[in-house]
Amino acid sequence: MKFSDFTVDSWSENRRFFDTCLIPFTGLRGTESPPEVAEALERLRDFLDLAEKPFHGRVVTYPALQYTGTESLGYVNEICRKVKSSGFQYVIVLSADIPLTASEIYESDLVLSLPDIRLSQSKASGSYVRDEIAALWLK
Repeated sequence: MKFSDFTVDSWSENRRFFDTCLIPFTGLRGTESPPEVAEALERLRDFLDLAEKPFHGRVVTYPALQYTGTESLGYVNEICRKVKSSGFQYVIVLSADIPLTASEIYESDLVLSLPDIRLSQSKASGSYVRDEIAALWLK
């Protein structure tokens, strides 16, 4: 579910069921044309669907971190740390366009980077995403 799907009351009532926060990272540089930005956001949306749909009722998607720069990895780590301190047990960072590693985003519990998945996996991205999230929860 999206963060905006909750009211104060519905969150208070149901928060115990939502232990995982998804943090999308678009990785825009600011040099993209409007059509390029739209395409990047569509790729991220489609990639997020691979995590949101199968685990609806357990994951909450927070607003995307849109831009990348010299301090962006530190900022992503800071957001992960704060989200976990607010009550989420797991934080997953997802990017459809930017290669990211767990060693860079060390405050997250899982990093899912579509460019890296495509390079290293023979199975479909959707299967890989589902398997990785399920494995995280079984640790």
